[in-house]
Amino acid sequence: MLRVSFLRISFLRVPFLRVVMLGVVFSMVALLVVFMAPPVAAQEAPEATDVTSADIQKFINALPRDRVSDRAIRVVEVTGDYRVGVYGVFRPQEFPGGANLHPVNTTEIYYMVEGVATLVTGGTLIDSAPAPTGSSIRGSGIEGGVSRRVTKGDVIIIPGHTPHWFSELETDIEYLIIRTDPDKRLPLR
Repeated sequence: MLRVSFLRISFLRVPFLRVVMLGVVFSMVALLVVFMAPPVAAQEAPEATDVTSADIQKFINALPRDRVSDRAIRVVEVTGDYRVGVYGVFRPQEFPGGANLHPVNTTEIYYMVEGVATLVTGGTLIDSAPAPTGSSIRGSGIEGGVSRRVTKGDVIIIPGHTPHWFSELETDIEYLIIRTDPDKRLPLR
């Protein structure tokens, strides 16, 4: 019985060795292919963009004080094939401005830097008409929207296609707008 088992083991050893040798040969060929292939350029990792608080304050302080100023500080391309812009805004108390609706997919995120105001979002524009420049629709106000008092440090997210309006300014206001732009409409800066 011992002898039969030994013979069986010897018989199985030959195919087993063939499989092992084939595995070794294929592994060596694979290594040769990897090492002989021309180097592939590594994908560049996306870079972070800094906008410091000093940059923001200097930018906002340089904006004109006699009108609403909404200007780009930085606009960059980001992973996911869209753009993100950081805008500085100064809005004097004497000129709250009219209601706006941007019929685009760009979401605006307001971060209040200074001042106090009443912001209305949603609802329906009153007396709506196309803006003289750009793609916005303007109105004299908003009917049926949500009204909120906003102050320094508040964040408001306004999706595209949403009416919005500063109905009252208690002081001059300064704020940042972060615009996410999936349609790449914002020029790079």
